[in-house]
Amino acid sequence: MGFAPFSPPRIGELEPAHRDRIAEILSATRFFNEEEIDVALELFDDAFPRDARPHDRSTVPDAPPTGSSYAFLGAFTPEDQLVGYACYGPTPETDRTYDLYWIAVDPRAQGTGGGTRLLTEVERRLQGQNARMLVVETSSRSEYAPTREFYVRRGYVEAVRVRDFYAPGDDRIIFTKRFQGSSNSPTGRGAVQQ
Repeated sequence: MGFAPFSPPRIGELEPAHRDRIAEILSATRFFNEEEIDVALELFDDAFPRDARPHDRSTVPDAPPTGSSYAFLGAFTPEDQLVGYACYGPTPETDRTYDLYWIAVDPRAQGTGGGTRLLTEVERRLQGQNARMLVVETSSRSEYAPTREFYVRRGYVEAVRVRDFYAPGDDRIIFTKRFQGSSNSPTGRGAVQQ
């Protein structure tokens, strides 16, 4: 099954029923091993317990569906097929800093704008929550070059490089993007700093 490149994905909310599709997407990228996929699904399960009823988001539309600190978004085809997702949340013990824990798009849907739309919506929601900064980490391995370029094209800067972090010759690269105009007020709004 392929996805039409002329159909930009729409961004929407995830539900517990999307768990298996998320596992398929992560596996299809070939970037994540089984242990990493298990961690991603553990975060999903934290936010979407299997016995959860559909969440009413009418009162707090950008909030996670449970008491979880992890928030999720999906990228969907016009036919409502999930083709990508993002997971983000507040970094503990920080002043309005957030981590982008996962962002993945099915390889068959890459190039349709799903990753960009997911990241843009994460940033929009964080600005609405008066976030100060978004942090992303990735690998220095050559197969991650398109991932690093993706973040740089969207205004992220390399803030830290920890040599040989994952393995000899495999550095941990941390990118950040700061949001301008954030204030100490929880209702402050800001523009993304480029």
